[in-house]
Amino acid sequence: MERKLLRHTLRRLGFAILFVFIVSSCALLLAHFAPGDATTEMLGRGASPEAIARERARLGLDRPLAEQYADWIAHVARLDLGESARYRRPVADLIGERMGHTARLGAAALALATLIGLPLGVLGGARRGWAGGLVQTASIGVLSLPPLVSALLLVFLAARTGWFPAGGSHLLLPTLALALPFAATIQQLQSQSMAAALAEPHIAAARARGIPESRLVWRHALRDALRPVLSVYGIIIGTLFSGSFVVEFVTSFPGLGRLMYEALVSRDTYLVAGCAATGAVFLAAGTLIADLALVAIDPRLRQEAS
Repeated sequence: MERKLLRHTLRRLGFAILFVFIVSSCALLLAHFAPGDATTEMLGRGASPEAIARERARLGLDRPLAEQYADWIAHVARLDLGESARYRRPVADLIGERMGHTARLGAAALALATLIGLPLGVLGGARRGWAGGLVQTASIGVLSLPPLVSALLLVFLAARTGWFPAGGSHLLLPTLALALPFAATIQQLQSQSMAAALAEPHIAAARARGIPESRLVWRHALRDALRPVLSVYGIIIGTLFSGSFVVEFVTSFPGLGRLMYEALVSRDTYLVAGCAATGAVFLAAGTLIADLALVAIDPRLRQEAS
């Protein structure tokens, strides 16, 4: 069984690698076909045709697309993401500098969203009184605000009140902007799955045997209720990362989102592909971890995987 489970994990890992390759390739091709190129932004519109031609030759942009793509694949196979046209530095170095900031932001937002969303989801699914209704109403209200709107509201609040620092590498404001909508998403999913789990026959039988309600909720029903949430956790992680791009731009947070924006504005093809690949790695890793966690807590899925 362990060997088959290992094969299942390796198969999912292979799909994850293929996904990262496809996403980064698409980003590279889309950046290539966008109007203009890196020389347009670097030299300005008043540059002479000779200067533009020399710069295009230096960057290799005068070669056919197929040749550029084949060269990029050869470098990626050696874990070399190329050189940024704007910064004239290796793309891997630039991403390494910014990835730590985005990873800290994503981890903090995911932890906060989970700590808020899961308990409130259990409360909303287990209680049908005013407390559960209040949680559901607040969750729907927060869920209606995308990360962009919540980030703008928090930036405005920070500027008017000075309650928390804004801009730079401060984590509090972008973490809140990212975490609150996803906490509402987790709460909604957990609430629905908890209500369904509590309606299962084995829970009703346990209740008839006199097991306390709190134990039924937190020990028996919670395990069943976690499965639907874990099944979409990878998507939540990927959406969290993509949402951080907008939040980082609005809050001036120095992460990969800001770097991706700068790369798109300057038509920095290799940097765009590198940032897209990094985002795909986050999404693929989140999906893989969620899949393995789901297999770990569900014996039926372990049997299917094996």
